[in-house]
Amino acid sequence: MKFPDGFLWGGAVAAHQLEGAWNVDGRGPSICDVLTGGAHGVKRVITADGVEPGRNYPNQRGIDYYHTFREDDALFQEMGFKCFRTSISWSRIFPNGDDAEPNEAGLKFYEELFSDYRAKGMEPVVTLSHFEMPLALAKQGGFTNRKAIDCFVRFATTVMERYKDLVKYWLTFNEVNNQMEMHTEIFPYTNSGIIPDPNDTPHEVEQKVWQAIHNEFVASALVVRKGHEINPDFKIGCMLAMVPIYPATCKPDDVMHAEVLMRDRLLFGDVYCYGEYPHYLTHRWERDGFDIKMEPGDAEIINHGIVDFISISYYMSAAVSAEAVKDWDGHGLPGQVKNPYIAATDWGWQIDPVGLRYTLCTLYERYRKPIFIVENGIGMYETPDDHGYVADDARIDYLRSHIEQVGKAIAIDGVEVMGYTVWGCIDVISFGTGEMKKRYGMIYVDADDYGNGTYKRFRKKSFNWYRKVIASNGEDL
Repeated sequence: MKFPDGFLWGGAVAAHQLEGAWNVDGRGPSICDVLTGGAHGVKRVITADGVEPGRNYPNQRGIDYYHTFREDDALFQEMGFKCFRTSISWSRIFPNGDDAEPNEAGLKFYEELFSDYRAKGMEPVVTLSHFEMPLALAKQGGFTNRKAIDCFVRFATTVMERYKDLVKYWLTFNEVNNQMEMHTEIFPYTNSGIIPDPNDTPHEVEQKVWQAIHNEFVASALVVRKGHEINPDFKIGCMLAMVPIYPATCKPDDVMHAEVLMRDRLLFGDVYCYGEYPHYLTHRWERDGFDIKMEPGDAEIINHGIVDFISISYYMSAAVSAEAVKDWDGHGLPGQVKNPYIAATDWGWQIDPVGLRYTLCTLYERYRKPIFIVENGIGMYETPDDHGYVADDARIDYLRSHIEQVGKAIAIDGVEVMGYTVWGCIDVISFGTGEMKKRYGMIYVDADDYGNGTYKRFRKKSFNWYRKVIASNGEDL
């Protein structure tokens, strides 16, 4: 197996999980700044009215990358990263989302950050919206309010113009299909800035999410077109959370159930890549009584804003049983069951390297566009030795087995894969649980769930392993 020349090996993070400095240099509060810490089985609490005394808000701290990025970037350079994916904190540029002028201190920070990446040989890969909507905009309805389209396009235009000579690769909305789990509050909240209303009926919740999704499709398409005007060399992609859904058995009911559920994963790619709504979706809206407000010209905008490539996160697969739907509690996938053929992490995520190859093949045959794997990794409990060293062999095994399947997708199946970035290449705050102890990194950060620790960085065993992988362009696993 040989990876192509110019393959973009690297790491990936998000601003809200590592920057910290949440109220520094003119930055306004974002939606993740009022998410409390949680744990496996303990959901994070949204305190949208503001910070409540006595609560733990880990995203406000991150790992203080805002002040340590040059030293951290040097570690990424030591590993040989060809690219580095991060996001621009929307509220660092427009503190309230609808400000008259951007915050120059925020613009200057990212100019220094992206310049540092380039100086260290790393191509910036930048996500425009990675769960970082200004809280003030969420309080106005988030993306259920059409005003958010204009605010997002203005934000995106501002940063694309400012960094047009520093950044080539852009992603619009991160894991935008997470919010198809509409009744798990954190997903519509972080994807679209929809603050939960306990008075909403399930149908009203879904109406809000569908309206936000339409508005995000319009916003994304406008940004794609604007970006290509700013710099025709820009490569602008969508970002999908890919979880292949398998039927638990070959029983036809299970097969059909998996097929229908998979539409929730693929409908976003269908719109981003084909520039129109699939019939199964418009039929679903009509069948279930949803009234999606669309302005004249929206369809044309979406049609002319097709992405250049697809980026994905991949962590796990899922198996579903039609029979088990009757026991569904409204969260997660209806009818999800354990797959007896694969292991799972301590957080219940099923480890399925072959599922990554399967996903790459499915997407490439469906869309015929290059694919960028911008998130893949494993969260683990880890205890360093007295010298701060972590022998994370399980992470090496996880990454090796997934990279092997990427190589097969390229060499055997002919899939055009642009690059591969390990998620949380340095320990960061976990999105789903707000924990530090759920560690993804190849660099250990001495901090706990409550901000205690020295915050010193230590190379794990996987650090040198991944360095060899990159140096050999994937041949030495």
